[in-house]
Amino acid sequence: MITAMLGALGANTRQLLADWGYAARLFVKLLTLSGPALRRFGLVRDQVHFLGNYSLAIITVSGLFVGFVLGLQGYYTLQRYGSAEALGLLVALSLVRELGPVVAALLFAGRAGASLTAEIGLMRAGEQLTALEMMAVDPVQRILAPRFWGGIIALPLLAAVFSAVGILGGYVVGVLLIGVDAGSFWSQMQGGVDVFKDVGNGIVKSVVFGVAVTFIALLQGYVAKPTPEGVASATTRSVVVSSLSVLGLDFILTAMMFSI
Repeated sequence: MITAMLGALGANTRQLLADWGYAARLFVKLLTLSGPALRRFGLVRDQVHFLGNYSLAIITVSGLFVGFVLGLQGYYTLQRYGSAEALGLLVALSLVRELGPVVAALLFAGRAGASLTAEIGLMRAGEQLTALEMMAVDPVQRILAPRFWGGIIALPLLAAVFSAVGILGGYVVGVLLIGVDAGSFWSQMQGGVDVFKDVGNGIVKSVVFGVAVTFIALLQGYVAKPTPEGVASATTRSVVVSSLSVLGLDFILTAMMFSI
């Protein structure tokens, strides 16, 4: 029994290392094919439209309600210490540093990431990728690379929209509904938010999240089993792995940024 358990553990470890190695090779190949993909920018532009524009509605609505909640919670918390005029600073820092990139990436993984995995998985199941290889067309360069860069470009833009709409939501609740002074709301925000330290950190996070979420979605679709069950399983796995990766990377990036 012990021998069987050790054998199963060794086989699983070997398979895990093989999967990581394949993912690393695919990632390096995507990077090396970035030049040809970006030279045909029309393909990348179409993917930015598909991934970004079609995700805009859920990003906008979610950002607005997150701003509403931040405005309410922030006001009642700051009011205890007589600092209600700092509501704008609290809302802006919470969004541009943390909530904007993270929540936008999680929503992007659930909507665009799942769509990418299903699309590539169906191409695998329908043998379209195999047909491209038979015609001497590299599917990684023609199919995966434009989608990879489309996701990298789209997510920072969506995160910026999320933060901007969230700040507007905080303004509506804090200033228009509760009655915080509008001048204090904006002046505290302008004086306390640093472009490079706060906004820049949020941009770096959103770019890293865009790379991770898009690559995981493409990888899961590319290696999916060519069956309906395989595509469904790959889509579910893509959302789960992407979401956990975003949260883990957020902790690592936050720790690195605050230690610099």
